[in-house]
Amino acid sequence: MKRTVILALTVCLMAVGCKNAVNQTVNTMEPLKEVAGRKNFGPNHALVTTPQPCVMIATWDKDHNPDVMMAAWAGQYDAKQIVISLSKHKTTENLELTGAFTVSFADVNTVAESDYFGLVSGSKVPDKVARAGFTVTPSPNVDAPIINEYPLTLECKVVSWADGVLVGEVINQSADERILTDGKIDLEKLQPIVFDAAGMCYRAIGGVVGGAWDAGKKFAE
Repeated sequence: MKRTVILALTVCLMAVGCKNAVNQTVNTMEPLKEVAGRKNFGPNHALVTTPQPCVMIATWDKDHNPDVMMAAWAGQYDAKQIVISLSKHKTTENLELTGAFTVSFADVNTVAESDYFGLVSGSKVPDKVARAGFTVTPSPNVDAPIINEYPLTLECKVVSWADGVLVGEVINQSADERILTDGKIDLEKLQPIVFDAAGMCYRAIGGVVGGAWDAGKKFAE
């Protein structure tokens, strides 16, 4: 799974770096041929990579107000790095100012608040975190706020920010005791949500359906 994620993200980064060339290629493509037994949607349908994690990025602004936004185009880039596709706005201004951010994950208990953070810009509503009823704690490891209502947080430093691609190094991960089982983060307790681009909705992650590096062993025997 890790290799798949890294490969997909690498392709995404290559696409960003070669945007003009890709656009030219798409514009000159011949009409798509039908795939037997399937329906074609072309390259621009919402289901390019879905479902997508609802990543909540928190930063300090120039007045030390906490700001949070939701990003859907994000994933793991390396063992201790994450990558997020971002257009230029309030969060990126904050990143350039502090060089740090935290990442949390929207869950079933914070659907409305998390969606609100994606709807409203901190430039227009600087107190949007408080308006959502959320509270913050300054991270002791990076210059960014931890949103207390999200039970899992990654504390990150900016590695690079260019061409709409943010790469961050994870300095620490902290989790609330209520989402732990035997001292490990339990996704069934965290109940993170994902963004369904086709249905324009959020969906909860379900239960365990198989063991990683285990379910496929029957084909190797």
